[in-house]
Amino acid sequence: MAQPAVPSPQKIDRIKVLAAESTRMNSQLLAEALTQDCRLEVMGIEPKPASIMAAVAQQKSNVVLISSTMEDSGTQGFELTRQISATYPATRIILLMDTCHPAAVVQAFRCGAQGIFSRTESSKSLAKSICSVHHGQVWANSEELQYVIEALRTPEPMRLLDSGGEPILSKREQDVVRCVAEGLSNREIANRLGLTEHTVKNYLFRIFDKLGVSSRVEVVLYVFRFHKEWMGASAGNQGSVGKSGPKLLALPRRQRVG
Repeated sequence: MAQPAVPSPQKIDRIKVLAAESTRMNSQLLAEALTQDCRLEVMGIEPKPASIMAAVAQQKSNVVLISSTMEDSGTQGFELTRQISATYPATRIILLMDTCHPAAVVQAFRCGAQGIFSRTESSKSLAKSICSVHHGQVWANSEELQYVIEALRTPEPMRLLDSGGEPILSKREQDVVRCVAEGLSNREIANRLGLTEHTVKNYLFRIFDKLGVSSRVEVVLYVFRFHKEWMGASAGNQGSVGKSGPKLLALPRRQRVG
């Protein structure tokens, strides 16, 4: 007598997740915790931008979890989110944050994140957020969404902030960056701000480190990209300097600190 056919179990298409926490060990621990959910296929990776970008391309990840802080930088996670979002628009991104400061929340979504997740919540909630984001939803609580709505009502452009909602650069460092964008030499910057050339060089090294750049030209490009409010909108103001600083981007005369 013929035996009735037994239907084979249906194969589950698991969500490919890449976990990039603040340290390699934390990435592995997070991956191990999430693999308890049968819907997820998780790989932990070291928190280095080049490694993360390569893994996203090779693994064809559906969702990437990125720590807002990595490599001792409070903004690296935001910039990496921006890069992944621009290069792999189909990949969903969730930013892992220690604190959900209003400015940091808004910055996360501006950079292209589809969700933000506080580390104070459980891994079970994180698994739920991954599935929700993978299916096209936005993951944020009502308070965080209110931050975004309030930001849309505010016409003033926001400065790039760290994960705690604080400006990356001090007021004096911003003054130096404005002078660099205007094309002033170290000596000219020192004269304008009442500093020594040695002090200007020290400011520049700190600015390079905070912005993750290595030349004056990159500083100018950074200003042009993230701080357009420092510049004028009209080409007719080229070279003019008002009370609020330079009005139009000018390439610096040098590409080194000294």
